[in-house]
Amino acid sequence: METKWLEDFVSLAETRSFSRSAQLRHVTQPAFSRRIQALEAWAGIDLVDRSSYPTRLTPAGETFHAQALEILGALQATRNMMRGHQSGAQDMIDFAVPHSLAFTFFPHWVMDLRSRFGALKSRLMALNVHDAVLQLTEGSCDLLIAYHHPSQPLQLAPERYEMLSLGHETLVPYARGDDSGQPLFRLPGTAAHKVPYLGYGEGAYLGRLVEVIVKQAAVPPQLDAIYETDMAEGLKAMALEGHGLAFLPASSVKKELKSKRLVRAAEAGQYEITMEVRIYRERPELARHNKAGALALWEFLRGEARGEPRANPQAARP
Repeated sequence: METKWLEDFVSLAETRSFSRSAQLRHVTQPAFSRRIQALEAWAGIDLVDRSSYPTRLTPAGETFHAQALEILGALQATRNMMRGHQSGAQDMIDFAVPHSLAFTFFPHWVMDLRSRFGALKSRLMALNVHDAVLQLTEGSCDLLIAYHHPSQPLQLAPERYEMLSLGHETLVPYARGDDSGQPLFRLPGTAAHKVPYLGYGEGAYLGRLVEVIVKQAAVPPQLDAIYETDMAEGLKAMALEGHGLAFLPASSVKKELKSKRLVRAAEAGQYEITMEVRIYRERPELARHNKAGALALWEFLRGEARGEPRANPQAARP
């Protein structure tokens, strides 16, 4: 049994809607339903009455709901207690970051930030988008960095969470280059000769953006899905070996483009999408933890976003 199953169940008990809870939990509805079913299999009894609408809990589900709340509360209290024992915990800023950003954007961003802001101690938690968001909503990190696109917004209530923009990223199709620098595979392909496609797993955030690209394309691409993983780095490795075409964040392939090991698999401006890189935090007046370093960093970033000059970045530090 996984704790996220309990969290899913508590969400369903509150919303009485599989679709709404799936949205709030940042998973597809089929995946959310499977997790509820897995919890019921573990419990050995039906917890949800699926014959009614809105969805309601069975008598056993009502009893289990109370226990689930108690278990989750105890786990959170224990986690907070352990975090309080960490040496230097108050000096360390905890970042929750999806894998694709953790491998590409984050290292360069932190190095550049230090040159402007000053000394910075950070702890990185590299996760999928769903779990990274949970780290923030559960109070288990100070800051969340994630992609944003209007078609796939994160379900974070603005009255509780605030955000700043850190820049933009483009999702582009790439393939291995041949000896003449041309892609081994090129979009759009044809029905007779489909392009071997290296895709993201079901529910992956970048995978949903690829779906937007395909839907909006003037000429629908003809793709033959031959491999999938949730991690952009895994897709890049497969593309470098010549297995097929992959949609990858442009910042993740700078070195490969320079060496022409990877090349664009479509004309510039075609079959691509631009997304924003955002940083989120719990509003200080509502936050369960307020670290001085995280507060100072946020004020510095907010000042930069407003174009306020910072002659001495360390002056903003407590």
